[in-house]
Amino acid sequence: MLARIAALAAEHRLEVLGGFLCEGEEGLPKGTRSLLLLGPAEPGYWRHVTASPEWQDGAPDPIDRWSRRVIGGMACALGAKALFPFGGAPYHPFYQWALRTGRVWDSPVRLLVHDQHGLMVSFRGALALKERVEVPRAERPCEACTAPCLTACPVGALGEAGYNLPACHGFLDQPAGAQCLNSGCAVRRACPLPLSCARLAEHSAYHMGIFHK
Repeated sequence: MLARIAALAAEHRLEVLGGFLCEGEEGLPKGTRSLLLLGPAEPGYWRHVTASPEWQDGAPDPIDRWSRRVIGGMACALGAKALFPFGGAPYHPFYQWALRTGRVWDSPVRLLVHDQHGLMVSFRGALALKERVEVPRAERPCEACTAPCLTACPVGALGEAGYNLPACHGFLDQPAGAQCLNSGCAVRRACPLPLSCARLAEHSAYHMGIFHK
């Protein structure tokens, strides 16, 4: 079953980033026995998404609309339910779900870190399945890392103490913040893990632009 889901996801440049068993839990669709989290598979994801009808039609929220169509279609094919990290309150607890997968952890800078995608990990949706589907776990990568993320932020907005939102946005308003806006957060880029699945600068720039509106 996991191989079938991975193949369906790969058609849309997505991948299974982790999952866990959750039979009988409240807050999930009735009959759910496992939950799998889906996110971008690089290289290839951004060019695939920006060629989609949702991106080309000029309407708002193209990535969210694309995610609903694609992951919703996967759910129909699998007899599952699609859940998303957007769409308004009450929001699904994707942060807490991620920490249960054994593939994602709290990093030294308090951002989520994935065993392959590092600090660039993100989720486009989840599949709530009636079948028991187990996803292999991994070792937390930060244990053997020198933690360049702790000193990467030019204004110290991200560190062991957490996130200083005013400092971050204040820096992005200055000319010196252009590198973060155009290429992605310096702290996220400092993580050595995403080298094998590197995110394109224009992908990061799009989300940074939305974040800094």
